[in-house]
Amino acid sequence: MRRAYSVETVRAAEAALMKRVPEGALMQRAAAGLAAACGDLLRRTGRVYGSRVLLLVGSGDNGGDALYAGARLARRGAGVRALLISPDRAHAGGLAAFLAAGGRVADGPDGLGGLDLVVDGITGIGGRGGLREDALALLRAVTRAHGRTPVIAVDLPSGVEADSGEVHGEAVRADATVTFGTYKPGHLIDPAAEHAGALRLVDIGLGPELPEPPDLEALQYADVAALLPVPGAESDKYSRGVVGVVAGSERYPGAAVLAVSGALHGGAGAVRYVGPGADAVIARFPETLVHAGPPSKAGRVQAWVIGPGLGDGRWAEEAVADVLGADVPVLVDADGLRLLDPETVRTRTAATVLTPHAGEAAALLGVAREEVEAGRLAAVRELAARYRATVLLKGSTTLVAEARDTPVRVNPTGTGWLATAGSGDVLSGLTGSLLAAGLAPRDAASVGAYLHGLAARHGSDGAPVSAQDVAHGIPAAWRDVRAG
Repeated sequence: MRRAYSVETVRAAEAALMKRVPEGALMQRAAAGLAAACGDLLRRTGRVYGSRVLLLVGSGDNGGDALYAGARLARRGAGVRALLISPDRAHAGGLAAFLAAGGRVADGPDGLGGLDLVVDGITGIGGRGGLREDALALLRAVTRAHGRTPVIAVDLPSGVEADSGEVHGEAVRADATVTFGTYKPGHLIDPAAEHAGALRLVDIGLGPELPEPPDLEALQYADVAALLPVPGAESDKYSRGVVGVVAGSERYPGAAVLAVSGALHGGAGAVRYVGPGADAVIARFPETLVHAGPPSKAGRVQAWVIGPGLGDGRWAEEAVADVLGADVPVLVDADGLRLLDPETVRTRTAATVLTPHAGEAAALLGVAREEVEAGRLAAVRELAARYRATVLLKGSTTLVAEARDTPVRVNPTGTGWLATAGSGDVLSGLTGSLLAAGLAPRDAASVGAYLHGLAARHGSDGAPVSAQDVAHGIPAAWRDVRAG
């Protein structure tokens, strides 16, 4: 599992560790890891000896990391130059080591010639509010002249917010980011994560100093495999979980089909469908149990999914109220989010999972969509607290938050292929099947998002993907996870 901590927590852990190790040891460990990563990248297109490397050096410890790493590369035969943002504030020890190893300080961004690698050591995890004007001018000049040269960021791309994943103004776009000790939220959450490129974590001995729990976590294959509800020899369709689906309308019957598809492919023992799309559902999935409604009369279920394509008529309003009155977990998506009563959600004794995209989240919070997209972590936490629910905020990085104090989960399998009509309906049914199988709401939402992303990759295979392709890719995603 990838774990991420806030800047404050990382600083405290570093301070505790520095009391137990020789002075400068952490920076040397970081520099060694950074130099190794630079060397690996240079060898992909050539070799370290004779390569041309440019360091963009700020005044903080990240600048020191870059200078010490540059010194190591220079000793291996690379031609390394450094552009100092504030020459009088450069890390003294790092600069001395750099010059002693044969590194050179450049007078400015002009006349640098060809480059094989740029190292971004302008600002670190303590940077706030985007790049300052002097750093921004330098970055623009280097980008204009060497825009296709690979960039490695030191700890975090300069100009992004470490704690929130927000980006205010222009920031470095790295091909790879080498971070130290632990991940930070900005490595995992867009829009900052989009600037980070491939991530490489360097162990500097910080682990024992980091507290439990982390601020964020991202499940990996083994974590998801441990949570998958695999049936046993004595399982039957009821013990595997019966999920109720209230979705679709005369205008959007396909939403019902897709939600049911997600539930069935997601492993539900049985699906009860309630709504006006029964004929379309039965035509595609004859194993579905259909009922005219209301949902409370449809039969026993272990979880409900309501909202996809539901519309906003009287029947839809009554169905949402009816389902929220049930004493089983309920997942609310799409049109259901517009029709729910916040106080009803807050006072439910059973779990509620809300699955908005950015626009729906903005409506629930009463803010602009752009505000949600720019500050996804703050938005998902606020929604979870305000509605006392588990919230799965869909998007380029899908986040899952609870009202209680548990780490926000970041889904690492997202792909642009999921930006297609109906894929969210499939996710609702899939997550609902996991709720019905007995997974805790946070686990069901996290595993559902993980499988959903893998399924899109299977369905697309590098080609355009539809929501049906995503649904059909779920079993392959399931097998992948179990195989590790």
